[in-house]
Amino acid sequence: MSATILIVEDESELAAIVADYVSAAGYQAQVIGDGSVALASIRHHVPDLIVLDLMLPGLDGLSLCRTVRGFSAVPIIMVTAQVQEIDRLLGLETGADDYLCKPFSPRELVARIKAVLRRSGPAAARTPLLEVDADSRTARIHAQPLELTPTEFSLLAAMAKRPGTIFSRAQLLDLVSRDNLEVTDRAIDSHIKNLRRKLAVHLPEVDVIHSVYGLGYRLEL
Repeated sequence: MSATILIVEDESELAAIVADYVSAAGYQAQVIGDGSVALASIRHHVPDLIVLDLMLPGLDGLSLCRTVRGFSAVPIIMVTAQVQEIDRLLGLETGADDYLCKPFSPRELVARIKAVLRRSGPAAARTPLLEVDADSRTARIHAQPLELTPTEFSLLAAMAKRPGTIFSRAQLLDLVSRDNLEVTDRAIDSHIKNLRRKLAVHLPEVDVIHSVYGLGYRLEL
């Protein structure tokens, strides 16, 4: 099956031209002209690559890029008329894989799409796994909400910030205590057990939180 390229562009004529070139190159082209609509679509089904305009109605390109990077490593090529160096750096630091300034050649864009897809590897590796939103204190697995207690969310959020890092029980206790949560050292194990059980509902064959004997716990995405 050919790769799906999502073109998030509110200039309809430009979007149509890009879609034609993308289709001619053998990819499946999808066009969305609103940032908020695009985000909802990406949460539902992550494409193989996103061509993302910076100036969009609903949700601007930088905000969309930041949000997507919270739950997916899908390749993103940012397209914008803002040519200053600081804008290019901002786009890349936000999580974009490449950056193209308007006006551009559609052939060059297609060439960059091919290059980025070659570097990024198979689409399966970009399937969204865990999304943690500290502001709303919500967490999702594959876009499905997790029903967590305040303590469980705090533990998950802390480990998700540093995946692969081993957290001792004392460190986890300190982290949740900062959130004014009444938790004892012994209770950490119980909360981790409940958290694992809830994660397993969505990921029955994946051990997301690992026990490290004599040291503590680490989260692996």
